[in-house]
Amino acid sequence: MALANTTLTSPLAVTDTVMVVASASSLAVGRIGQIDGETVQVTQGYVSGNLQVPILRGRDGTATGAHKTGATVTHGTAADFANPSPQTVTTYPAQKAEVEISVSATSTLPLPPAGSNTTVTLNGTSVITLTIPPPGRDMDGDKLLILGNGVAAHVLTFTGGLGGVGAGYTTLTNNASGPTAFMCVANGGVWVPLTATPISGTATKVIAGIA
Repeated sequence: MALANTTLTSPLAVTDTVMVVASASSLAVGRIGQIDGETVQVTQGYVSGNLQVPILRGRDGTATGAHKTGATVTHGTAADFANPSPQTVTTYPAQKAEVEISVSATSTLPLPPAGSNTTVTLNGTSVITLTIPPPGRDMDGDKLLILGNGVAAHVLTFTGGLGGVGAGYTTLTNNASGPTAFMCVANGGVWVPLTATPISGTATKVIAGIA
């Protein structure tokens, strides 16, 4: 079945137990109707096709009220009212997956699945050069944390440059005398670094950039 609409052709007082409608199409015993927020139900005494419809008032805990001529009566089966109207639903995971990668030699970082936050540990005793490819646009918001063990001046090479700015912003060299941590976020198909002072400007004109 499906929901159908008709209208009242005479007022429905608070104490009335019969509503008069413009169309009896689809009306049947047990069918549920909604009028201005009140839920009613067609009773056993209803004769199919009759425009005078006996009803039970204030069903499902709704308040019984007076309704004017022309008020819309939406009616259907219980299942019709239980099913939501067609809609597009996007579901986001409550928590992103956590990926951990250990790197001990020069290599290219394999991109993790979209929707993951990744921690990379550089644990070699000699210099590691890690090439980091650009993220896919489906990775927007994913975080990449790179930890250096402080044993060697490990080198991070970002293909396309940090922030996508190209040459001159492609290489980071880790401190060789102590542990380091570097974090960036995928945004628009590039890795954007988190810096100590990433934003300058005023409340009405905020500019973020890489320098």
